Amino acid sequence: MQFGDMPTEQRILLPVRASTILGSFAVALLLNFLPWRNIAVVPDFVALALAFWCVRQPRLVGLGAAWCLGLATDVGNGVLLGQHALAYSLLAFSAITLSRRILWFSLWGQSLHVAAILMFAQAVGLAVRLATGADFPGWSVAIGPLVGAALWPVVSSLLLIPQRHPAEPDPTRPL
Repeated sequence: MQFGDMPTEQRILLPVRASTILGSFAVALLLNFLPWRNIAVVPDFVALALAFWCVRQPRLVGLGAAWCLGLATDVGNGVLLGQHALAYSLLAFSAITLSRRILWFSLWGQSLHVAAILMFAQAVGLAVRLATGADFPGWSVAIGPLVGAALWPVVSSLLLIPQRHPAEPDPTRPL
């Protein structure tokens, strides 16, 4: 069997580059800062990218990255400083804790786990806003995390593309 004939699930992935991780976070921040028409149905792209990298690369992306991304999101959105930082840190902790379990499932099974993680992060952010005196925005706040979970297979496929490029074939190596 040739390397190109292997199913996608059985391929050995190349090591991830730091530039891929940083680029995905930059794109996610840009998508979060866009002026969307209906913000209730837009997922939190930073939370989605953070969950992906915490599940796939828990040794490279962790609580420190989550805290920094949360502060950048707070500053960019002009909200209470630390609100997203706390939510993203708890998201990263839960994603890292469940990462080995999540990877055992298919992409749609993974998206169910990610839905719970994104809902948890959304609930933490909502609790912080309510504790500071904001009004309850309604149950439409649950739509964004569910849309993000539905996008999990697409995001996973896109973010794994740089790792799936075949290395230069060497006829003397068995792999």
